[in-house]
Amino acid sequence: MPANPHPAPSYDHTYDVVVVGSGAAGLSTAMAAADSGLSVVVLESTDKWGGNTAMSGGGMWLPNNPLMKRDDVGDSREEALAYLEATVGEPGAASNRARKEAFVDGVEDFVLTAEKYGVELVRAPDYADYYPEKSGGKIGRAVEVKPFDVKRIGSWWETCQAPVALPVKTDDVWLLGRAWSTPAGFRRGAELVFRAAGGVLRGKKLAGIGAAFAASFVDVVVQKQKTPLWLNAPLEDLIMDEGHVVGVRVTRDGEPLTIEARRGVMLAGGGFDQNKQMRRELQGIEGNPSGAPGNLGRPIEIAYKAGAALELMDDAWWGASIAPVDGHGAAFIVGERSFPYSIIVDGKGERFANESESYVDLGHHMLEHDKDGPYWFIADTRHARRYLRTYAMDPRLNKKMTEAGIMVKADSLAELAGKIGVDPTRLDATVDRFNGFAKAGVDGDYGRGNSAYDRYYGDPLVRPNPCLGPLEKGPFTAFKVVIGDLGTKGGVVTDADARVLREDGSVIEGLYAAGNNSAAVMGRTYPGPGSTIGPAAVFGFRGARHMAASR
Repeated sequence: MPANPHPAPSYDHTYDVVVVGSGAAGLSTAMAAADSGLSVVVLESTDKWGGNTAMSGGGMWLPNNPLMKRDDVGDSREEALAYLEATVGEPGAASNRARKEAFVDGVEDFVLTAEKYGVELVRAPDYADYYPEKSGGKIGRAVEVKPFDVKRIGSWWETCQAPVALPVKTDDVWLLGRAWSTPAGFRRGAELVFRAAGGVLRGKKLAGIGAAFAASFVDVVVQKQKTPLWLNAPLEDLIMDEGHVVGVRVTRDGEPLTIEARRGVMLAGGGFDQNKQMRRELQGIEGNPSGAPGNLGRPIEIAYKAGAALELMDDAWWGASIAPVDGHGAAFIVGERSFPYSIIVDGKGERFANESESYVDLGHHMLEHDKDGPYWFIADTRHARRYLRTYAMDPRLNKKMTEAGIMVKADSLAELAGKIGVDPTRLDATVDRFNGFAKAGVDGDYGRGNSAYDRYYGDPLVRPNPCLGPLEKGPFTAFKVVIGDLGTKGGVVTDADARVLREDGSVIEGLYAAGNNSAAVMGRTYPGPGSTIGPAAVFGFRGARHMAASR
């Protein structure tokens, strides 16, 4: 018989499934694969696991989920799909109807399986979809992991990408922002204090939001399912046999290794938000990312070399951020933009968008209006006194921002305009016009406060519009704002089961992708809170289930 032209390599390790990445997509894939009886290894390229997920708000947008059904909150498959069509449309193959249906239909498996292993999921009942007035829009589709005792994962917590352990929940955030200006905010602040104190008294170290997701899933994957998680193990290449992916080449702690993947390889290693060269070439901007430092896009490049189709490489999960300073990354701002007594202006001193709109929309508007900026977030003294500003809580950082010209104060708007380099006449006219809208309760230019999403972060004690308050009382403060992001949206094109596709639509057998390694099912928009992590987790599950059913 003739010699085999593709002899099998000698593998150092063999698993059914190799997962590249340790964020939501990777950990969800590992959980579902092990639940299906498959052997799994999770590879993390850096010395910290959890990726963007551990650093995030931890919410998952999961329409028609089992928690809603238990709470008798009305939702349906039909409404969820109608909403996705109304908001996302079909900008490319990644957002086709089959993928949308797969996402909605995969929610239940993800939720019920996670709960089976002890993950405590809770709803954020007050959080609106980002376009709740559109067909199928709802309030309360967001799901998160309940604050989790990170002591349960022992020394693994020391290598988590999460910056700190605080028992914060998603619905805390909007109320804590006004903790000393509204009774509801004060109550929620007190609840958080008691929650934290109660955890300490019970000998627990509670972490919420993204840290809770990451830690609780590592508890299941690593400790309960006994799946190995390798740190400092970047993917170097795929091993192919006649067009099929059969394994990977990695470097673990500097040692080159080969791993056989009998059922498949899941690429879940994050986007390319930290790769400035790729961003300049593909997006025309280096970006101001808020994600994990290991997001360099290597898995996407490797998949492309293997023949994968790419989409949305010019896009990201955009938003507005306070400019970085002295080693501190850009501070992504969300709720602060909706609080009254504030506006965002361009370098001419003019408004250009609804400051309270979803962060992706605001980011796109900033890109379209002036990619290079500058932009300024301007507020009067009531904004500083009444509301929690996450980006201005550290006096040492405030000093550095002041020295760098990122934080500027002045007693009058005219003086402020001079300090930030905008035309004082134009800024005065902009504020005058905005103040008129604030007193009338209707933003006649950009509709700020019209949507339930805008009002979610507003101040209900400010009337007639909780998002509008006139800028009248000095001193005034301006923060330099840049175009930021929560990660890149572009990646390999996948089908309904997370299988990687070529340009002609054919499947690269044995190769899967989810999370920001894959082109977003959400297209160029952001339908609701957790539209990154929700699909990442669901498509991680779908990929694992498909691997389990194959062969």
